Parts: sequence; C-alpha cells; structure tokens
Amino acid sequence: MADIDIIKRIVRYIFKGIPIKQVYANIIQIQYGKILKNRNIVVTGGGHGIGKCIAAKCIDEGAKVMITGRNEAYLKETCEELGQNCQYIVFDLEKSSEIDEFWKLIYQKMNKVDSLICNAGISLHEGNILNVSREQFDRQMTVNLESVYFLIQTFMKRKQKDDINIICISSERGIQCDDLPYGLSKAAVNSLIGGITKRFYQDGVRINGIAPGITASDLTKKTVNDDLVLERVTPGRYILGEEIAEVACFLLSEASKCISGEVIACDAGEYLCSYLH
Repeated sequence: MADIDIIKRIVRYIFKGIPIKQVYANIIQIQYGKILKNRNIVVTGGGHGIGKCIAAKCIDEGAKVMITGRNEAYLKETCEELGQNCQYIVFDLEKSSEIDEFWKLIYQKMNKVDSLICNAGISLHEGNILNVSREQFDRQMTVNLESVYFLIQTFMKRKQKDDINIICISSERGIQCDDLPYGLSKAAVNSLIGGITKRFYQDGVRINGIAPGITASDLTKKTVNDDLVLERVTPGRYILGEEIAEVACFLLSEASKCISGEVIACDAGEYLCSYLH
C-alpha cells in the first residue's frame, strides 16, 4: 500500500473512527404471472426475433413494454399482436447522435422506465478480415457498440428511481476470438457490462448480458414450428427466441438481484468448442 493511502486511512480514522456499514437484503422468490408487475421496459429491436420474444414474455409477466426499431410495419404488427401493454417508437440506431431525442420520445410515452433491453444489432457476415470494408466496420460498430454505449449512458443519467436494470443481447461470438466487426463489437459490449457493474452496482444500476447461439429468427429463416436440427453445433439445433426470453425475464426480476456483470451464454456450451479442437 502506498504511503499516501496509509496517511489517508489514518486521517479518516482520526476524524471518523472505524466506519460501520450495514447492508440488508430481501430474498425474492419468483411468482410467475406477476414477476414484472408495474415495470416499464424498453426493448430495442423489438419488432421481431429475440426482441419480440422478450417483449411478449415481459408483457405476460405484467410489464408495459416500449419496442423500437427501424421497420414501422414490424413494430405496428407486433404491438397489435401483443396488445395494449405494448407501444412502439420508430428509431434507427445508426443515428446514434440522436439518442437524447430518442429518450425524450420514450419519456413522453412512459412516465418512468425501469429496464432497458439492448437487443438491436446487425451482422454483415463478411467471412474474414480480408473482406471487411471500412463502411461495414463502421456500421456494425455504430449499431452494436456505439449506440448501446450511449443508450445505456443516457438511461443511467436519466435514472428516475433507485434501481434500474439493463440487459445487453450479446452473442457467443463475443465470448470467442474473432476477426470480424460483429464479434469484436459484442466482445466490447461484454467488457462494458463488467465495467458498469464494478462502478455502478452500488448506485442501483444492474446490468447483465445474454449471449445466444444460432437462433431461429428472420435472419436464419427458422421459426419455432420448423425442423430445428443443426447438427454442426453443440445443442444439435437452433436456439429459440422464447428460450432467450425466459432467461431475460429472470434477469429482469428481483429474484436475480445478486447477479450483475455476467454474460450468460445460451448456446448449450457451443462457445466452449474452440477449446476442444
């Protein structure tokens, strides 16, 4: 320990004595059907895919949800399907400089926001680093990292209540080594999750990540009713958006309050395979 730190501790002891800090915790048990009652939740990319599944689960568990995305047709259709507790705002995360305006629109429609799900993202599937253009790199970093960073920052600055909850939908690619912008952007988000937890958990900010494997979605042209066999991956099948939604719901709930800074891989261990070859 540096001399200056020792001196500071001695001065604090002389003037304040030995600090006594008391911490109390409530054990919360899950009561399905109302686990998210009275919660207001924002889901980016909520018009389809994993975002839509998370929005539906949150509403089933008693929350009101605001979904956002670029495609108004998707958003409108999802709101009609999910009912009166679902609203939408059209917003393109490539316009990350307009995030302050985005939050103003949110708070015009919701008097408070408890939770943020950063789900929207893009992957351009370039194959390897030799095929990546600067435009492709910048687009993915803007949507997958920069917009997430400033969505979270602005949400934290506008925090209206003691505790808020954030979930970032990452990817198994973010846990592995990668040479493509998509995987690199997700790895950076994973680091951000840990960094925010270390600095702000005691200030009432809880943040976690979910890293799905290859998921049945519009991108993969698979739905829950299709043949989901995918033999080349560990689970032997596509992961379902509904499965990701169950994990997200638990992380949003008070029952998981001791969990923060984690990135939970939801790929049946596929991300571990690189260690076996």
